[in-house]
Amino acid sequence: MGYCLAKPGAWRDEPWEGDVVAKVGDKIFAFLGAGDAVGLKLGRNRDEADEWLRRYPQDASVSAYIGRHGWNVLRVGAGIPADEIREAIDESYDRVVSALPRSRRPA
Repeated sequence: MGYCLAKPGAWRDEPWEGDVVAKVGDKIFAFLGAGDAVGLKLGRNRDEADEWLRRYPQDASVSAYIGRHGWNVLRVGAGIPADEIREAIDESYDRVVSALPRSRRPA
């Protein structure tokens, strides 16, 4: 969670009881859960996000409800190297920031 919240403009929210997320502006870029997995926006669409499922079939899965939009859940501390998890967080953050109006993007 610390890595997510260290991003410019990032903040912790709990929009639904028990669901901790990291946001930038008013948009979620990471679902943080209990700390053993992180939900991230990993593609413009499902086809792009499916690359994670092919590379890490035991440790990556489609996010419930929003998976069709390119969101995946990655298990932390399992078969996906920590540096790739950080890169995935960076990618999700960057995708969400780029969709924000320029006036609401962090400096």
